[in-house]
Amino acid sequence: MCELYSKQNTLALRRKHIGPSCKVFFAADPIKIVRAQRQYMFDEKDEQYLDCINNVAHVGHCHPEVVKAAMKQMELLNTNSRFLHDSIVEYAKRLSATLPEKLSVCYFTNSGSEANDLALRLAQQYRGHQDVITLDHAYHGHLSSLIEISPYKFLKGKDVKKEFVHVAPNPDTYRGKYREDHADPATAYADEVKKIIEEAHKAGRKIAAFIAESMQSCGGQIIPPAGYFQKVAEHIHRAEGVFIADEVQVGFGRIGKHFWSFQMHGEDFVPDIITMGKPMGNGHPMACVVTTKEIAEAFSSSGMEYFNTYGGNPVSCAVGLAVLDIIENEDLQGNATRVGNYLIELLNKQKAKHILIGDIRGVGLFIGIDLVKDQQKRTPATAEAQHIIYKMKEKRVLLSADGPHRNVLKIKPPMCFTKEDAESMVDQLDEILTVLEAATGAKAEGVISDNFPCRTKIPNEAHLELLSDSSTDSKENSIRKRNGLCTDKHSLLSKRLKT
Repeated sequence: MCELYSKQNTLALRRKHIGPSCKVFFAADPIKIVRAQRQYMFDEKDEQYLDCINNVAHVGHCHPEVVKAAMKQMELLNTNSRFLHDSIVEYAKRLSATLPEKLSVCYFTNSGSEANDLALRLAQQYRGHQDVITLDHAYHGHLSSLIEISPYKFLKGKDVKKEFVHVAPNPDTYRGKYREDHADPATAYADEVKKIIEEAHKAGRKIAAFIAESMQSCGGQIIPPAGYFQKVAEHIHRAEGVFIADEVQVGFGRIGKHFWSFQMHGEDFVPDIITMGKPMGNGHPMACVVTTKEIAEAFSSSGMEYFNTYGGNPVSCAVGLAVLDIIENEDLQGNATRVGNYLIELLNKQKAKHILIGDIRGVGLFIGIDLVKDQQKRTPATAEAQHIIYKMKEKRVLLSADGPHRNVLKIKPPMCFTKEDAESMVDQLDEILTVLEAATGAKAEGVISDNFPCRTKIPNEAHLELLSDSSTDSKENSIRKRNGLCTDKHSLLSKRLKT
């Protein structure tokens, strides 16, 4: 193992030389990682940790095929991307084959932030307007142009919302404005976007773009209700704006059945621009914007040349091609479906058992556990979430918490995560929740009305996942009913996206 300094000295040097706003995981008691392999990370004492949060190491930490591809290309050629070479066009061709036909023109960058910044430029040049609609609690990157459209960031700082930025409600059917008891939350949330457009027009402004993650990550692992994106796209296109889908965190097969998360909303929904990053290079800095020929030509017509010195360089493209090969050869999309569905099943059993779990939501290997102090009021259990992630760390399982209240446990591990890993993680979580609930005197009696309505729709491609099955005993069913978990096949709380 390569360790230049003791942990204490590493921390001291970090405090001296690294900006204080650059935080580390588990800041109160950080772990020092010296190596990693597949879904495991190892500290300076060679203690193994199960990585449940690292969606950057998409196909697994230090995958040998990725390492080999990078080394082989680095020995041969790595140069400015303005030189003609085969790697960039080969990767663009392979990448385009995973997307709807109209999304065929690529711009390569080095990070998701660069990609989202460029996506805004494309949209604004194409439409000749500046105004952008974003979702509440959204995060799209660290550049100034992106902080301006990221309420997750600008609402925490001293920045005020710019006049050209419009914030729509997050389409959260668990904690949002329109919940699962609403007859048509997709239309209700989309109508909020429509109202924003109308108000902007009355003020003499015009919308250039709507931008959203296909599934919101920092906002709390939120999956929009079925039909929401289609309806928003209709409103945006009618206003002559473009739809930008941010796939930086959720693309490349993470949801299982589909390669891109926006695809789970149906074939009738295709964004005008998509962005991607984090998993694209398995930790190697690589990102991309893909758009239509029409938008690309409008961008070119400005007369300003676009180039990115390192974006699409030969080594990055070799790494990206290796990642695509591994996803296919190791059936990682299939693994995301199998393991993700199994993990959601295990977590739903924990939901029936533990009063602190208010909601389990997710698809594939993108899952959120919404922790609450009170299941009826849905009071966020922020302190409890922080306690749990530190206790899980003590048990060598790495989780993090996010969402507006930082009460949602995020699960988005490397795609080689196994059913055994899922069982291990859930067993540790069960133990911690049991101790915590005993200490706080939490009881699972009568927390939600038995008459809780069940009406929310999920995307057509989704299957129903019922909490109860033929092996469930009457006592467990009774607990589930007391917790407001509908047991009929139309249940809102029991059905989840399953690919």
